Amino acid sequence: MGRPILAAPHHPQPWLWPDEGLHAAWLGHSTVLVKADGFLFITDPVLSTRVGVNLGVVTVGIKRLVHSALGAHEIPTPDLILLSHAHMDHFDLPSLRDLEHRRTAVVTATSTSDLLRVGRYGSVAEVRWGESCRVGPAVIRGLEVNHWGARMRSDTYRGYNGYLVEVGRFRIMFGGDTAFTYQFKRVRSGRKIDLAIMPIGAYDPWIRVHCSPEQAWTMANQAGAEFVLPVHHQTFLLGRESAKEPVERLLDAADPFPERVCIREIGQEFHLA
Repeated sequence: MGRPILAAPHHPQPWLWPDEGLHAAWLGHSTVLVKADGFLFITDPVLSTRVGVNLGVVTVGIKRLVHSALGAHEIPTPDLILLSHAHMDHFDLPSLRDLEHRRTAVVTATSTSDLLRVGRYGSVAEVRWGESCRVGPAVIRGLEVNHWGARMRSDTYRGYNGYLVEVGRFRIMFGGDTAFTYQFKRVRSGRKIDLAIMPIGAYDPWIRVHCSPEQAWTMANQAGAEFVLPVHHQTFLLGRESAKEPVERLLDAADPFPERVCIREIGQEFHLA
């Protein structure tokens, strides 16, 4: 039977979210469901029990520690799927196929749309660093991050992004996967970032490609973020650190304002009027 996958400690209810305000739920790993004044989007949807190479009905790859807080059938049809890069723990083909819908747009990094069944979505757009596109009321801008984009060893031409999503009165930043960089300073403006979704795990021993919790906190502050939603931890065993170490270190870094770390466990919700 092998190691069992634990149930998510919380079960969000996005179908109850109103169309006003900013609402978010962490489903696990880098998958966050966000609703900003009625516009619903999801980041790097990974809902499968394993991620890796798909061999028909079998996936060869790493197994989850904790189930996704929602199954694909429980997720309301998103207006947008936001994909940071083609790594298998961020660009999960079974999950993306489960979310295919003609009312759903996809924004992804350069040279990655070939992995999708493009005709089954409302639209698919690739953006480079600094480029923007519009999906309904939302403007999405690609941000430079410090990572890499190859899905296999040879396809090093694939892009990798963070994103800034602006919807009406709200600004949401998705850091994707990144090591430390000063590029997030460029996001700062006269308007704050209401919510920064930042990766905090797999830094030991992979600090050259993944930031530490303290670095994630610094980058969010440099961008001008009010609240930080940490991702990329507690879901897969990707580094040597324990499952809870990243969020504990992030909370220490956030002292004396730990309330700015708005979600700490898989399935929790965040709401901002």
